[in-house]
Amino acid sequence: MAVTRTFAAGPEQFFQQIEQITKSHSLRGSESLCKLLQYLAKQALYHPDAPLKEYQIATEVFGRHADFDPQSDSTIRVQVGRLRLKLAEYYASEGAADPIVVKIPKGSYHLSFEARPADPQPQAVAARQGAPVVPAQVVPAQWRFAVVTLLVGLIVSLAVLGSLLWGRKPADATTGVRAAQPATGPLADFWRPFTAVPEQPWVIFSNAAFVGRPETGMRYYDSRQDSKASVYDHYTGVGEVLAVHALDDAFDALGRQIRVKRGSLFSLDDANNANLIFIGSPSENLSLLDIPGTQEFVFQRVASGVRKGDLSIVSRHPKPGEAGSYLASPSSAPLTEDYAVVGLVPGMSQGRFVMILAGTTTFGTQGAVEFVSRPDSVAKLLQEIPGSSTEMKPFEALLRVKIARGVPLETELVGVRPR
Repeated sequence: MAVTRTFAAGPEQFFQQIEQITKSHSLRGSESLCKLLQYLAKQALYHPDAPLKEYQIATEVFGRHADFDPQSDSTIRVQVGRLRLKLAEYYASEGAADPIVVKIPKGSYHLSFEARPADPQPQAVAARQGAPVVPAQVVPAQWRFAVVTLLVGLIVSLAVLGSLLWGRKPADATTGVRAAQPATGPLADFWRPFTAVPEQPWVIFSNAAFVGRPETGMRYYDSRQDSKASVYDHYTGVGEVLAVHALDDAFDALGRQIRVKRGSLFSLDDANNANLIFIGSPSENLSLLDIPGTQEFVFQRVASGVRKGDLSIVSRHPKPGEAGSYLASPSSAPLTEDYAVVGLVPGMSQGRFVMILAGTTTFGTQGAVEFVSRPDSVAKLLQEIPGSSTEMKPFEALLRVKIARGVPLETELVGVRPR
């Protein structure tokens, strides 16, 4: 049963609790999570015995197309996980004294509504002794709950940390390679050029050069008119930040570590002495201009027309049915589509490689990195790269990234070229 009915409350009280949560500080500004919570509440209350699947949530809540595939797209799992954390955050702060507790049990998409457990012991003892029931005056209930919550959270955190440290294999201090069996599977095959050597790869992420300040207005640095002394390089895109996180998780699954450096600190010594992974387009990750890049799918500014100045990806040798250039959604409309390049090219030194992961926008870049960080999507890419079953060889791939509210939801292959 989806709804735990262990107390005298009906749908009206449940929906009032849901409304209170959606108006809380924890969910303020998160329209998608509020919409998801309201939908799950209606399903739990009106259809408690009906199965609730990812596909149903994707199409009915997030407006995904009928071809949505939960096996290759983890959007719903991610969103439900975020909502689960937000509910825990709410009940640890603003909702600490709420009489109704809303949860999403692990492994389920059905909400549960539970009465907050009261502390019956003082009343029970007084009743048995025939004395009047007097509420405790020492510590208010909400503070007792907060203290218990903190203690439980601390114990759980220590247990999780202990299990991670116990299960984590020690790493070699010089190479960062853990004492583990070699990883297998599509992800391991794809990243073999970067894991088969002892050195950790450098991940170079873009942080564009701006002039100005956030409070007065910022724009890209223009070498023709701006002094280098005025450069402000304190920011990087949201997509690049999440991309580094996804890549770190992928390498952790392979038993390896990465080293991270922002593009403005990159040097040619890095290019000579290590494998490199570039995150972000050449328009912002200017270090890409100093090393060999892609040859089939290249970034270019549109020279004329209504999209003049916009960054595009040009296909040098389009195949039948393919376009000659690709652009993200125009700046005058919501960003719903972007294109990105995944390219494995030879490095500047013998035996070294460079991986380029770049979209024309920050969310296209995120989509590209997440694509090469998942075994299922990597397996599709490997099928299109000649000879990849025995050895990864240089290639270039073009991806189409579908975006909703700043989140890459689906990424698909447009074309692949061997080098």
